[in-house]
Amino acid sequence: MRNINKLIVHCSATREGQEISAATINKWHKKRGWAGIGYHFVIGLNGLIEYGRPVEKQGAHTKGHNKNSIGICYIGGVEAQKDSKGKWPAKDTRTEEQKCSLEELLIVLKKLHPEAVVHGHRDFSAKACPSFDATEEYKNL
Repeated sequence: MRNINKLIVHCSATREGQEISAATINKWHKKRGWAGIGYHFVIGLNGLIEYGRPVEKQGAHTKGHNKNSIGICYIGGVEAQKDSKGKWPAKDTRTEEQKCSLEELLIVLKKLHPEAVVHGHRDFSAKACPSFDATEEYKNL
């Protein structure tokens, strides 16, 4: 078993309300030349948690931090419409179902890996991902 010390939350950077499956993300990641989906878990708009890469295998979700982490991705993370500059602005688009499922999943993973700290991808990258401050929101888990 891998020594897990980080639980890293991501967003799919897809438009608000646009449902995407783990299978779709798997296709995207394979097109990038990866072995498959880089996340271990994906949370759909309805709160359904899908498995991605097996937890026993190192993920491909946060450069330099994959060896000892589990990657969790919620679907969404950007506005439904582009701004005046033609960009998709970051937005916390989590549904109530996604919020509940994400918190429940993190609680279970913390029980399995008590030393693990919850982070957002943006803690390790100059990105808005996951479009909210996961480190602050889940600091008391």
